[in-house]
Amino acid sequence: MSMLAIRAATPGDRAAIHAVETRAFGRRDEADLVDAVVAAGDAVLELVAEEEGSIVGHILFSRLRIVGPGKPFNAVALAPLAVEPSFQSSGIGGALIREGHVRLKQAGETLSVVLGDPAYYGRFRYSHARAAGFDSIFQGEALQAHGFGDAPTTGRLAYAAAFGSVEG
Repeated sequence: MSMLAIRAATPGDRAAIHAVETRAFGRRDEADLVDAVVAAGDAVLELVAEEEGSIVGHILFSRLRIVGPGKPFNAVALAPLAVEPSFQSSGIGGALIREGHVRLKQAGETLSVVLGDPAYYGRFRYSHARAAGFDSIFQGEALQAHGFGDAPTTGRLAYAAAFGSVEG
């Protein structure tokens, strides 16, 4: 029986991460985004899932700022989450999210935002209700947040520069 290991990504994992992202999404956009976020130093937490020495999953949490009255507040954006197609629906994505949350809380982060399927991310305590007060071009049911502690509930979401000129 094989064992799944979740660990922090290393510089030596870049090619494998790029390949997993490309295969999972069927295009390079997300893989290129990951490369740009990491190169810019905006990665807060990056984990890989490894099965029998091969990377089969990846998750990235990048710096997100909440801008509003007063001082900007640091949060994280979960994007992207990718699992090799042949390993999808096996719990690897959920394991990456759960481990990411544990590590983020330990690091003192208090809020994670995701744009994704509410049915999927709702299983990990993300909700649109928690994100409904944020000013975002992505505002809608797919914009969800999960709070680990005391964090703002309103303000404008400003993503890392690698996301382009998007202020979500």
